[in-house]
Order: sequence, then C-alpha cells, then structure tokens
Amino acid sequence: MGVRRLSIVAALMTASLWLPVSDARAEAEVDVALVLAVDVSRSMDPDEQELQRQGFIDAFRSPQVQDAIRNGLLGRIIVTYFEWSGVDYQNVIIPWTIIDGSEAAMKFADGLHDNPIGRLRRTSISGAIDFGVKLLDQTGVEPIRRVIDISGDGPNSSGRGVVAARDEAIAKGITINGLPIMLKRPSGFGDMENLDLYYKGCVIGGEGAFLIPVRERQQFADAIRTKIIREIAALSAETQIQKIQADAPVNCLEGIAGCIAGTATDAICLPGDAHSSVMPAVLMTFSHLAPSSCM
Repeated sequence: MGVRRLSIVAALMTASLWLPVSDARAEAEVDVALVLAVDVSRSMDPDEQELQRQGFIDAFRSPQVQDAIRNGLLGRIIVTYFEWSGVDYQNVIIPWTIIDGSEAAMKFADGLHDNPIGRLRRTSISGAIDFGVKLLDQTGVEPIRRVIDISGDGPNSSGRGVVAARDEAIAKGITINGLPIMLKRPSGFGDMENLDLYYKGCVIGGEGAFLIPVRERQQFADAIRTKIIREIAALSAETQIQKIQADAPVNCLEGIAGCIAGTATDAICLPGDAHSSVMPAVLMTFSHLAPSSCM
C-alpha cells in the first residue's frame, strides 16, 4: 500500500508540473507580432513627423483598434515601435509590449506621447527591415503572424539593397506592409514621384501584404488607424483594394547614386516579386504595371 500511495503522489506531482506549462504556452501565444518601423529622416518636416507620431498615438487610443485586438482569435497582440533613418540608426521607442485590452493599448499610446522624436539623415529601408527581422526573433511569444510595418517618405538611399532585405524577410514567413508618405512634390535627390509604386515593387511582400499611400496631411490619422486594424485583423483581399497613383516602371535602386552591380535581386526588380521564389500576396490594384528595372 505504501508503495502504491507513493506512486499516486508521484503521478499527481508530475501532472501538476505539466499543467502550468500548458497555461504558460497559451499565455505566450498572440494573434500577431507587429513591428512599427517609422521613418524619422530629415526629408520629413518636423510637423510631418509630429503628425505621423500622433497618428500612431490616436490609433492605439481609438475604440476601433482596441476592438480589433479584442476580437482577434486570441484577443491579444504584441507590438514594438522603433524609429529609423540611415543604415546605422534604429532606435526602439517602445519595446515589445503585449496589448490585450483597452488599458494596455492606452498605455502603449501614452509611451509614444511621452518620448521625443529623433531626426537624422539618410533613408535605409533595408536597414529598417533587417532590424525588424531581428526584433521579431526576440518577442518571447508565439505569434500566429509576424508583420513589419514600414512608413517612410523616400526610397532606400543607404545600406544594402532593399529587395534583398525584403526577400530574406519574406522567406522567413514575415509580411511587410507599407505606408508611403507622399505629401510633397519631388524636388531633389532622394525624392520620388511614384513612391507608392516603389513600395509595391520593392518594399512590401509576404502573405496578405498591402500598402496605404498618404498624399494629404489630413489622411495621416485615418491611414494609420486603417492600416493597423487590417494588420491586426488580417482582413481578406477584397477589403483591402485601393487604386495607386500611377502605372510606371520603378527602379528598385532609386535613391542610390548610379546603377551599381549587386545581387541578382538588386539588379532587376519585377512587380509582384517575380524574380524571387517567394510571391507576395499584394492586395492593391496594379493594372498593366511595367517591369521595374535598373536603367
């Protein structure tokens, strides 16, 4: 009897050890791990940067975003926010934060409100993507989806080729969405007329990828809120169709002085990532788009 009683006790102790593991695993799962990568290069005016920051603050304070989080499969997400400019500048403003309700969302927004905005030279979208990939390896949770959200007002002008960075991220199952900021007419080096086409052909990619251009200052808040809701809710393609500004060839090396020989994916960039074995599900309307190339 003594031996039997000890066996039962040992079995119960073993079971009790396993139960918290299951609970812990459930707590570690989230609907999406979302990296908000925000351009703070000097090509943006200070008031535009303020509008951009305020757009993210307002988004996480909005009932629509909070409802989208709550209505997810698990009802929680994990988010981080960092600023970027040149290849050597990526600054985490808010580290990985679990948002599982209104209180956590408001706290995240307050953290953005209380931190100053940086302002530096150059634009390295590739550096931002690479940094976002590293951050996604450090979440400490198990996300159903992994998303990098890139906002910026110009093409890649420093660091390695943006297409190579994008393709490597996509190959890891990461989706890259875009918020091209198109408030000003091109006036010099680093400016681009059809930045939305550049983001479509050279930046975004992965399952369910989409972009929302911002062409007017008053569009900032709505565009950011809409984009975050879509990223949280993983809405279907039918709900994400928008018409872009123009149909024109796009050079994925635009912003880099000259056309330098690089990797195969840097030398020519075809729409829909046709040069790559990974085909991003681009959810915009791009009819009769000519191949992007390095002329």
